[in-house]
Amino acid sequence: MPNPTESSLLTHLLLPPASLPAILTLQKFTALFPSSVRSNPQIPFLYRDLQHQRALRIDEVRKNIATEVIRGESMKREVIRTRRREERGGSGLGIDADEDGDMEGLLASLNGSGNPHTLASMLRDLDTACRDMEAETTELEDEAGGVLSEMQVTVGGLSDLRYGRFAVPVREEVLEGLDALRKTAGGIPNPSDP
Repeated sequence: MPNPTESSLLTHLLLPPASLPAILTLQKFTALFPSSVRSNPQIPFLYRDLQHQRALRIDEVRKNIATEVIRGESMKREVIRTRRREERGGSGLGIDADEDGDMEGLLASLNGSGNPHTLASMLRDLDTACRDMEAETTELEDEAGGVLSEMQVTVGGLSDLRYGRFAVPVREEVLEGLDALRKTAGGIPNPSDP
């Protein structure tokens, strides 16, 4: 059996295998309504609208799958480039894999030969992978901390808004705006003025 591609996996998992009439006929659709409205002439229109909306969603999913496949290929190329740079800068092993080369070929060449991994090469590659994962985890935790701080500031601001605890300049700015609105509206008296 050939290896499944990203496109075939996403298509199989995200797209329906059959059209709407094969899954739900107009008669079955009509039977879902209460018996008092089953003869309503709008039901076939609703069914056609459902078919149309479903077709639009399926088209949107197909486009998203195509976009994701392209993005996956570019990610694969970036991994290859990064590994190539690490190998050239670190151990001096040159990787002659094509820029768009096969991932398996690249991974086989990372241990310095076309031979299967040895215990030492596997441990070295696993250690490198662990360091990469730890660095990425640290970076993501820092990013998450920054996002959390921003969210806390936003929530605090919303809490102040909810309970009316405004900073003085904001309150004065609002009052000045209201006075300007009153003047524009034709001199409606301020209720707080004596």
